[in-house]
Amino acid sequence: METVRYKHARLSARFPVAFRYSKSHYWMAQDENDPDLWRVGFTKFATRMLGELVEARWETDNGVAVESGQQLGYVEGFKAASDLFCVMDGEFEGGNPLLEVDACLVRTSPFEDGWLYAVRGKPEAESVDVHGYIEYLNKLIEKMQTQPEYADS
Repeated sequence: METVRYKHARLSARFPVAFRYSKSHYWMAQDENDPDLWRVGFTKFATRMLGELVEARWETDNGVAVESGQQLGYVEGFKAASDLFCVMDGEFEGGNPLLEVDACLVRTSPFEDGWLYAVRGKPEAESVDVHGYIEYLNKLIEKMQTQPEYADS
C-alpha cells in the first residue's frame, strides 16, 4: 500500500494514497473486489484526539440508506466519547465486528482490521485526496497552535 509520510508538531502518520479523506478525520477505502463497497475508519489525527477506544456502538441497521452527516452510532475512548458520523452516501453495510472483541484495533491496525464501518455507495462530495487532507491538517494544527482555545472546541 503506497503511503505519504506526514510529520507536523507532535503528529507523525502515514496516509494511504489511494484513500479518500473527510475534513472530519475519517478515511474511506474502496474494496479491491467490489468497487461499490467502501470501508471507513478514523485517521491518526482522530485517534490521537480520542485516545484508545474501548467501545464502538452502531445505531443504524444494515441495509439502511445513509447519507453524509448522518449519525450512525458512537465510540468511547479513554480521553473522550464521540458520535460516529457517516461520510458516505449509500447503504449501510454494518460496523466492523472485530471492534466488539478489540476496539483498540482502530489505533493498532487502522487500515486493515481497525476500520469502523462499511457503506455501499460513494464518498461525500467534500472528500479530498491524501494531499488535500494533508493541506487541511497542516492548517488545522497551525490554528490549534496559535489559538489554543480552538483545540478545546
